[in-house]
Amino acid sequence: MARIAGVDIPREKRVEVALTYIFGVGPRTAQRVLTIANIDPNLRVKNLNDEQVGRLRDVIDKEAKVEGELRREIALNIKRLMEIGTYRGLRHRRGLPVRGQRTRTNARTRRGPRKTVGVRKKAAEKR
Repeated sequence: MARIAGVDIPREKRVEVALTYIFGVGPRTAQRVLTIANIDPNLRVKNLNDEQVGRLRDVIDKEAKVEGELRREIALNIKRLMEIGTYRGLRHRRGLPVRGQRTRTNARTRRGPRKTVGVRKKAAEKR
């Protein structure tokens, strides 16, 4: 396995697809990185030599913000929104959908599993 940006990318896949296993590298970024590094996108990771892997590492380090650095930036952005009290920050704080989705139904991913609320009978009235 080739290790790029702290991630073991799968050996059997094409380089173009394997690079997308790195957080922050999607299909477009992978294509751009391969063009800059001058590597054939149809090549399999197992067929890359050490020099090509080194070029990929260098290009990704210079061109893209990936993995820990990107995760840290995203976390800081969310923390900033929460601190300044924006609507989006409040939604993050409450664990509700942030981007305008409905919450009456279908917000299970953010809200977690349903909490069933039981009905209690009132104590028998005395006459």
